[in-house]
Formats: sequence, structure tokens, C-alpha cells
Amino acid sequence: MPTIDTLIPERGPHDAAALSAYDPDALAGYVLDGRNAWWRRRTCVGALAGRVPEARVAALLDRIKDDEETGEIRIALLDLLSDRTELLPWLRHEDRSADPSYGMPDVVLKARGLLGDRTAAPELATLAFSLWRHRQQLGEAGLEALVERYGADAVVADLGDDRPEDRAFAAWMRYREDGDVTPYLADPDRRVAHAAHELAVDPDRLRAYVDEAPTTEAAVWAVCALHRITEDSEETRGLDERLGSPRVEVDGLDEELRRAIVHEYAPGCERPSDPRWRLEALCTEPPARPDPVAQPARAAAVLAAAGLAPKPPVSCGEHHQQGDGTYHVIECDGEDVLVSTLGRFVMSHDDDHPARLPLQEAGFRWIERETADTEVTDLWVYYFGHRGPRDVDTLLFYWQD
Repeated sequence: MPTIDTLIPERGPHDAAALSAYDPDALAGYVLDGRNAWWRRRTCVGALAGRVPEARVAALLDRIKDDEETGEIRIALLDLLSDRTELLPWLRHEDRSADPSYGMPDVVLKARGLLGDRTAAPELATLAFSLWRHRQQLGEAGLEALVERYGADAVVADLGDDRPEDRAFAAWMRYREDGDVTPYLADPDRRVAHAAHELAVDPDRLRAYVDEAPTTEAAVWAVCALHRITEDSEETRGLDERLGSPRVEVDGLDEELRRAIVHEYAPGCERPSDPRWRLEALCTEPPARPDPVAQPARAAAVLAAAGLAPKPPVSCGEHHQQGDGTYHVIECDGEDVLVSTLGRFVMSHDDDHPARLPLQEAGFRWIERETADTEVTDLWVYYFGHRGPRDVDTLLFYWQD
């Protein structure tokens, strides 16, 4: 008979079928033995789904409570044993919010929801409102369990409507009951309005709302929601004109820069972004993009002709030895010259770099520091673990590992 170690090799996939038929007591014993590799123990936890030996439950619950146990094991065990009501007093203890295992407080909240703890509803709503999808899913799972047990009306009443996350949950519940979510398009928190625009499903209701919306921003959300449903660009442009083609005005952001940035980032911008950016991307023509290979090669040729001895251009990912982005790097005269893939834009951290004049004469646009530092207001973009508005420098010359 194969051993657990052979069924979970160091390289390659584990034998899930064989593990699901393996003696559950042996699997539980393997999990409880801290001398075994944690990643094998975690796999064994998964193989115990639906067949945990009752005699092992107490010991496995103790492992969940042991903050010196590997976090991945604790989380896997909590998922496995989340139906054990005897765990609830420990889950509800105030110390759980400061649990040292990464991700454990969120999983604890989900477990409280699965066990029917209505006092967890506010924290679960906050979790479901997170900008991080993996956290959203945990919060949503806990709230779903509460709704299944007590009904949507009871949970909505528990939460009230003071916080944006509470209103987002109420919009979600209204959507599930085929109700009208358009009033939430006027919510003062853009994350709630964004949620409503994703939940809206009735084109006629949205068309009517465009005219009756209490604010221009709410009307813009309605137009964006309508376009998501119909993909009718002609209608979207007509509605945009009716609203006066509202824009987010940014001093220092001219039309060339604006078009490049809007069509790169607005379609997938983060939830707190002003919806006018989204609508502008839908209603304006995208700029022509330069050839991502030919343009940096041409820039290097210009620099070589100017006697600056540039090194061959490399992508920003190759330059940083990981990741990718929207520019190439040419090392030249002791400094890096950056060549954007979003347009004819080039820059260096030294505005007086000798590369500037020959590149400008060749038709490239040098981005000066003052322009580079211009913040593109209310267009939220993810960048190294943070979400928020970015400056022109970051957006034209974006790199993410």
C-alpha cells in the first residue's frame, strides 16, 4: 500500500483519488504530527472532507486554536471543521481579530457566519466590501450563510444603512430579489454606486433613470451600466452628449496625454474611480499605439546617430528582471531613458539629459518633471499593493512585478 508521502510527492500533483480513499484516521494522525511537511499535512486536511473521525475532532480543533501551528494548516482545518458549534466561543473571542497567522482573522469571520453568528454580520459586510477579491469572497460566504439561515431581511436589518458596506449588501440583496438597484447609483460612496452599476440588469429602467438621476454622477453610472448590458456604443455616445460629455478636469493633462491614459486605465479602473473616466473611455476613440518593438528601436537609433552610444532597448520587465509594464529602457550616457508603449512619450529622471533634444527633433515627446508629477485625479489604479490615483509618470511608464 502506498504511503501518504508517496501519494503527495515533492514534485508533481498529488494523487487525489487515492487520498480520498485513504484511511481517514491515518490522514488525521498525519495532520496532527508536526514533524511532517506542512504542505503534505494541508493536502491531507483536504482529503478528510466529509469523513473526519470523531475521535480525532478534539485534537484537530486544538490545532486550530494553537497560534504556533502553521497558518495554512489552521486555516485548512477551520474550513474543514467550520460546522463544529463547540468552536464558536473561541471564534467569537476578541483575541481572534489579532490572530498572528496571516489571513486567519478573515477565515474566522467566515466561520462565524457559517455557524450562524449574527453578531459577525457587520465585520462580514466590511470584509465583503474589501477591494481584495479573496477577502470579498470570504465575507460573501459568511453573509450568504447568515442569509440562508435567517433570511435577507433580518441580516439587512441587523446591518442598517449607515455604512457604505451595509448599503452595498442591501443592494446585493435587492438584486437577488429582482428589485430595483438604480437608487444605489446615487450613493455618495462610489464603491456602492459601482456595485449597483454591476448589478443593474434592466435596460429600460436604466434609460429612465438617466433622466431622473439626482446627480450627474449617478446618471453617468447608469449610462455605464446600460453599456455593459447592451454594448450599444451609438446609444452610449448619444446619452453622453445629452449629459454634456462630463469629464474629470485635470490641470496639466492635455488631450494627447489624456487619451493615452484614459484608454489604458479607465476601462479596468478600480471601484472608487470617478465614473466619468469610464464613460470617457467608452465615448472617445483610442489613440493609435506605436509599435512596441519598432518605437524603442527607433529611439535607440536616434540616440546612436546623436553620438550618445545607447545600449539596446529592453522591456521594463527585463530591466527589472521580473514583471511587465508600459515602457522600454535605454541606458544612455549613464542614465536610463524611458520609452512608453502608450504613445510617443519619453523621459529621464534628468530633464537636461542630452537625449532630450535629439529625441524631440525626431518627433518624440519629452515628459518634463512638472508634467510627470501631475496627478490624474480620481482615476484609481492598482500599483504595488495599493490602489489610488497615480501621477502621469507612473501611468505612462508603469511597471508591476
